[in-house]
Amino acid sequence: MTDSVLIGLYIDGDNRAFDVLVLRHQQKIFTPILIFVKDQDEANEIFQLTFFKIIETINAGKYNDEGKFLPWAIRIAHNICVDRFRKNKRYPHQSGDDNPLVYEKEGYYEESREEKMFKEQSYEKINKLVALLPTDQREVIMLRHYADYSFKEIAEMTNVSINTALGRMRYAVINLRKMIADYGIML
Repeated sequence: MTDSVLIGLYIDGDNRAFDVLVLRHQQKIFTPILIFVKDQDEANEIFQLTFFKIIETINAGKYNDEGKFLPWAIRIAHNICVDRFRKNKRYPHQSGDDNPLVYEKEGYYEESREEKMFKEQSYEKINKLVALLPTDQREVIMLRHYADYSFKEIAEMTNVSINTALGRMRYAVINLRKMIADYGIML
């Protein structure tokens, strides 16, 4: 069943249809929330608020079904995250232990302790530099590299064109390279 059919069933009183909708899109909505707030409990709370808002909108008859439920839901989650960010007036916590920017490739040998430590330090340095990027650039980096979203999905979630999302990524990479050179960081 499509999202539109499930929403129609929910409007007609079938609450199980909404449960199916939540389960279908849970990971795609929860992951960017967790990446943004960097806290499991807060991410769970925002996830619940997102679906309360979705239910509220559907029940009020204000949902405009254009076959784009997922981007709409992700946008609601994003707006709640941004509102929280503004309310708290702080940056999300960036840590080298959380979701390294560069994923490890499967190797044919076991890394030495020194190599593992070097990689961890590199991840930490990169994450600290990513935290210094402007919000729109940091967001694209996080969604692309941490959550593995396509640029099309990122564009829909952030309500910009694909070219804008690509441009933000380009400027983020340029800025990261410049910071690496300016700070003399060895990766």
